[in-house]
Amino acid sequence: MLVSYKWLQDYVKIDDVTPKEIAEKMTRGGIEIDFVHELNQGIKGVVVGYVLSCSQHPNADKLNVCQVDVGEEEPVQIVCGARNIAAGQYVAVAKVGAVLPGNFKIKKAKLRGEVSQGMICSLQELGIESKLVHKDYAEGIYVFSEDVEVGADALAILNLDDTVLELDLTPNRSDCLNMLGVAYEVAALYDRNVELPTIELDTNKEQASDYISVSVENAIDNPYYGATIIKDVKVGPSPLWLQNRLMAAGIRPISNVVDVTNYVLLEYGQPLHAFDYDRFGSKEVVIRRANDGEKMVTLDDAERSLNADHLLITNGKEPMAIAGVMGGATSEVNQETSTILLEAAYFNPSTVRKASRDLGLRSDSSARFEKGVDPARVKVAGERAASLIAELAGGTIVSGVVCADELTVEEQQVALDLERMNDRLGTTIKKTNVEEIFNRLQFSFEENGDHLVVTAPTRRQDIQIEEDLFEEIARLYGYDAIPTTLPEGATTQGVLTRYQEKRRRVRRYLESTGLTQTITYSLTSPKKAEGFATDYPIEKAVRLAMPMSEDRSTMRTSLIPNLFDVLTYNLNRKNSDLHLYEVGSIFTSEEKELTTQPIEREMVAAAFTGMWQEHPWQAEKKPVDFFVVKGIVEGLFAEMGLKDQVKFQQAKLEKMHPGRTAVVVLNDEEIGFIGQVHPTTEKQEDLRETYVFQLDLESILTADVAPVVYESLPRFPAIQRDIALVVHRSVAAGEVEAVIRQTGGKLLKAVHLFDLYQGEHMEEGKKSLAFSLTYLDPEKTLTDEEVTSVHENVLEEIKKQIGATLRA
Repeated sequence: MLVSYKWLQDYVKIDDVTPKEIAEKMTRGGIEIDFVHELNQGIKGVVVGYVLSCSQHPNADKLNVCQVDVGEEEPVQIVCGARNIAAGQYVAVAKVGAVLPGNFKIKKAKLRGEVSQGMICSLQELGIESKLVHKDYAEGIYVFSEDVEVGADALAILNLDDTVLELDLTPNRSDCLNMLGVAYEVAALYDRNVELPTIELDTNKEQASDYISVSVENAIDNPYYGATIIKDVKVGPSPLWLQNRLMAAGIRPISNVVDVTNYVLLEYGQPLHAFDYDRFGSKEVVIRRANDGEKMVTLDDAERSLNADHLLITNGKEPMAIAGVMGGATSEVNQETSTILLEAAYFNPSTVRKASRDLGLRSDSSARFEKGVDPARVKVAGERAASLIAELAGGTIVSGVVCADELTVEEQQVALDLERMNDRLGTTIKKTNVEEIFNRLQFSFEENGDHLVVTAPTRRQDIQIEEDLFEEIARLYGYDAIPTTLPEGATTQGVLTRYQEKRRRVRRYLESTGLTQTITYSLTSPKKAEGFATDYPIEKAVRLAMPMSEDRSTMRTSLIPNLFDVLTYNLNRKNSDLHLYEVGSIFTSEEKELTTQPIEREMVAAAFTGMWQEHPWQAEKKPVDFFVVKGIVEGLFAEMGLKDQVKFQQAKLEKMHPGRTAVVVLNDEEIGFIGQVHPTTEKQEDLRETYVFQLDLESILTADVAPVVYESLPRFPAIQRDIALVVHRSVAAGEVEAVIRQTGGKLLKAVHLFDLYQGEHMEEGKKSLAFSLTYLDPEKTLTDEEVTSVHENVLEEIKKQIGATLRA
């Protein structure tokens, strides 16, 4: 909802408060203001000018030389290329020195030899979006249709000195989908009065019932339908003030009749529709459900196929409009229209929602009907529109409103227990303060013992239960004024569980390595829920019973596909070096027909692509590779105290590179995988070379960790021995290292692999692994004999278990 600050002042006096202050107050009061738009985009120096003369440029066929009065002593000469420029027009002129949007400065210039002292502007050049400009001025300059003062500030006349508040409304606050609703809200926040529009109806002596009859087949679908007849209408452009207000609200002006219905829609929140009475086709309005397969052409010139769920406004035979959604092209108001059939109705919200969704038609009218309009405003909105049409289009209102009326207008009554309210809010608000707040909200109330029986006006249909009143009190009292308290209990508040603490350590570690956290949807498409390098077949995926869309119909079985989406999104925007992680849950089920809760498992996953390190000064680049990712995973296990309990085993997994993939084994249990995505999958996902890992976080965080043992710093020197072993290519370095550590005993303190060789000087099918072994005794200085004894034992065990030989 876009709210004009200047328009809002028609209903509540707020000229002493700035738009930004209102935005802050409303946001703190529970209605968030997304943006505060200044319509003046840095413009200055634009005035009203009068074109005294307009002649062909002597050196250019498409240019005109104009003499323009801008309210100064002498006219100025301006060269203009607009096709619609002519003498006798009032136009917007940017004088020399003026500034237009984008910091475009107007200077004195020569165009094909003729001096030009300014610029005659179009609305688009003044910062108004093309989609909001009346079709008559979609091309060319803007010409004022009303008498304006030469030299006056054009920005004020065009409402470009206004400020627009953009409201981000929650579904329950549909009362603020109109200017009066916002006025009531602002008035309550600032304790001011609301001034409602004055409606004056001048009618003739004829009766509307002689022109039209109304018949509703089902009052549940349409409890109220009112038809007003307005004669002798002259359809044309709306006055400038009305066009300005519609454009500020994001609506394009069309004609005075249509603009009035849109204006009242914004003012009262009540959708209306104007039919051309002479083109309507009969003297009866029949509201009925559509027949299956029935067709009609709507105002957007599209033919719609209807069914029995859709409610229609018909002339007794043919459909004229889809109730609450869109009118038909057959009875559209045009320049030849002289008699108007004005509709003001209340339609069942679910019926409108069904039709809007089925037909893919979302309109300002349907959005308001779906959320529920104020039943008390339906008739008065029709009167307001009829009055404005008569005023602005020169029409005559025929007496009486022909209606079918079974609409019940009831105000909701809710009892409020003050003690329970204060207990729930944690406050000590006095009864007098509560009564003052209800007076500001214009909610009537009566005392009933310790309770207040509050009557909510029909515009506030969100007030249904006592907790709704608690919310109203809290937001008007001020959330900042509610004291901060902690729950009372036997234990200290705010302590993380051991599991939560470990999870936080995982996040901090991953972020310390340079990864960025991302959060993605738990809902995904069936294709992405097929699993990624896991043993979860699609049969185990959990589907929603009533998904909003097919892309969000299935619970995810892996975090990796969602990370791919994030990578693709960034790569498409030239962000190529990406290192992302996510901590989240996956969902599976053992049942084909879900009767119990799905199995939820918390996982941690990451995706890497591009450069890992880059030092332009030293001309060093290191792209992400398998060992970068493996090092991060090893560091994670070291951080969690599980380094000695984890192993990496080469594996072949679906959608993963067969030679650069490993499964991660923790305490002999497979908990995840690590590796490069298969090139075919990378191509399908529109990715570059990408590496990923996914681990069962619950297994990591719940694994038993050996207690930390502190040792004193060594006082005696260590001895290092290097060995180069020849083994079969299929032997993993980790297997060799495990044997070395197992055999080395207490004296062996560290083992590091520092070289791998496979080449022409090596026997076919063999490779060389070089390890550095560090021996240390914290109690004494080791002798060569002691180290040699242990070292030779290590070599013998390697030969026995692995079949390795020393490299010559």
